[in-house]
Amino acid sequence: MSTPDPVSALSVWLALESPTHHAPGVNGMMDLVAAEVEGLPIAVERIPGRDGLGDSLILRAGLATGAPGVAVMSHLDTVHPVGTSARDLPVRVEGDRLYGPGVYDMKGGAYLALQAFKQVALAGTAKRPLVFLFTPDEEIGSPTTRGLIEEIGRKSAAVLITEPAREGGKIVTARKGVGRFEVKLEGRPAHSGARHADGRSAIREAAHQILAIEGLTDYARGLTTTVALMGGGTAANVIPQHAWFSVDLRVATAADGAVLESQILGLAPKDPDVRISVTGGMNRPPYEKSPEGAALFETAKRIAAGIGFELQDCPMTGGGSDGNFTAALGVPTLDGLGIDGEGAHTLSEHALISSIAPRQALIKGLLETV
Repeated sequence: MSTPDPVSALSVWLALESPTHHAPGVNGMMDLVAAEVEGLPIAVERIPGRDGLGDSLILRAGLATGAPGVAVMSHLDTVHPVGTSARDLPVRVEGDRLYGPGVYDMKGGAYLALQAFKQVALAGTAKRPLVFLFTPDEEIGSPTTRGLIEEIGRKSAAVLITEPAREGGKIVTARKGVGRFEVKLEGRPAHSGARHADGRSAIREAAHQILAIEGLTDYARGLTTTVALMGGGTAANVIPQHAWFSVDLRVATAADGAVLESQILGLAPKDPDVRISVTGGMNRPPYEKSPEGAALFETAKRIAAGIGFELQDCPMTGGGSDGNFTAALGVPTLDGLGIDGEGAHTLSEHALISSIAPRQALIKGLLETV
């Protein structure tokens, strides 16, 4: 198998911008992956996208024994809008840094994991069946692919997620669960000068509710509540009839997720003349570190030591990933196995070129060992 320069090859991936809701770009990325494995002992299955989103791609290799396999999972959607590379974040190399939209989260990790997958498939050195799932919608919570992720997870002895590394190459062995809610309030409109007492302000009620929700944050329990989007009102001289706000919930345990979900869905108005409706719920279950996950991490540490570097994990991180879904099923899951760098979702997003080879070798070792 030829070994193209990884920076040049990855730069092609970065030049093809693929924000989640730009299905042609996401599908173009799926085309690039499919082209990379053409002619190799790798089976390709493409699943058409739905709800206006891109396709998914499943690669299979290794032993067809029917035994639980090793699954790799990467998403090819990004957050930067089309045109970012032409204006604010051009694809370029500066020293050890490769810049470009989505290079850190997570095209770099998807690329290096694909190279490892190809190496093992060609060499026939896997102990188990291998599956590599590429998805189009992780950045918006995987609404069309969660079922597929869980289906593959249930058939796996281990799942490897190629989200970016943390703080100098650390991998992820636990993530908080994520909840998302939309709160809508309806009061009673009235002229704010002539008929003020007749009105019932939806915005005033929203203010009470927002303070109560944000007050649920408990850092000692790893629990945070955030209202980051809100709106309402009709005109400057009208008691506002309508208001709305969104809630972001992060929890460290499934028990806290159930309790907080119930509390937020059950919000009661302080003013009985204002109606409240709440939709949403837990979007991703917590990914708690299990004994089996810890054992998989120890295997990864030994492989890394053989390559020549010390592998560490980081404390439970607040961001969610598709690893939340598989870990919640009880499947040993390692996350943050992707490229090292900084600046996810920003205009300074970059990856460290020097991290490509060792992290590709780590994934290759895991595919051959687990």
